[in-house]
Amino acid sequence: MYRVALSAVLAASLGLGACSLNTGGPLATGYNDIDNTGSITPAGASVFSTSTGSVDRTSVDRTSRSGLSGTQVAALTPDKAPKGSFEKAPAGALSDRDYSHTALDAERARDLINQYRRDNGLKPLVLNASLTEAAKEHSRDLAKWDRISHYGSDGSNPWDRVKRAGYKPRLAAENVGTGQVTFTEVLRGWKDSAGHNKNLLLSDAREMGLALVQDPKTEFKSFWTLVIGTSM
Repeated sequence: MYRVALSAVLAASLGLGACSLNTGGPLATGYNDIDNTGSITPAGASVFSTSTGSVDRTSVDRTSRSGLSGTQVAALTPDKAPKGSFEKAPAGALSDRDYSHTALDAERARDLINQYRRDNGLKPLVLNASLTEAAKEHSRDLAKWDRISHYGSDGSNPWDRVKRAGYKPRLAAENVGTGQVTFTEVLRGWKDSAGHNKNLLLSDAREMGLALVQDPKTEFKSFWTLVIGTSM
C-alpha cells in the first residue's frame, strides 16, 4: 500500500480540476491507491479534494529539488494547510519495503515521460530549473510533515509554489506520489490514474521539474513531486 496521490492542473485561463479514486491496483497515485487531481486559478478560486475510501476530496480551479535522501524531519512550524486537505500513512504501513536503492535520475525520468507523450502524439518536455525548485520545495515540505497533499504547510498551492520559484506560468500541473520505491513505480501509478494521466498528457505543456525526498524516519518514506508547465 502506498500512494502516488495528487495531481493538480493550473492555467492562467479559467479551467477545471478533477479528483479520482483508484483502487484497482497496489499503487494508484499514492498511499492507499489514492488519486488526487487538483487545479488552481491565479484568481484563487480553489477547491481542493482528495479521495480516501468513501471520503472524497476534490480540487477545482484551473490555472492550470532533484533526488534528496536522508532528509531529517525538522521541528514543525504552524500548519496552515487547510483542514482535510492532506493525508497521513498508518504507522508501519510501509515498513516492509526496501528503500535502500531508491533514487531519482531526473533525465531518465524525463525520457520515460517523453516517450509516453510521444507514444500519444505529443511534444516532449524539457527540464526546467524553476519547476524543479518548486517540486523540491513541495517534496521537502511533504517529508517534513510526513503527509501527501497539494497544499504546503504554509497554505501554498501548486500555482503559488511555481511563481515563488521564479516561473511565470501560463500553465502548471502537479502530480505527487508517496511510498513508491522507484520512479517507474510512480509513473505507472500516474498512468493508471485518470487525473494524473491527464496531467502527463497535457498537450500544451512544454517544461517539467521533478523531485524526490526520502526520509526513513517518516511513515511514507519517499515523497515524489512532478511539476509540468508552460511559461508566459
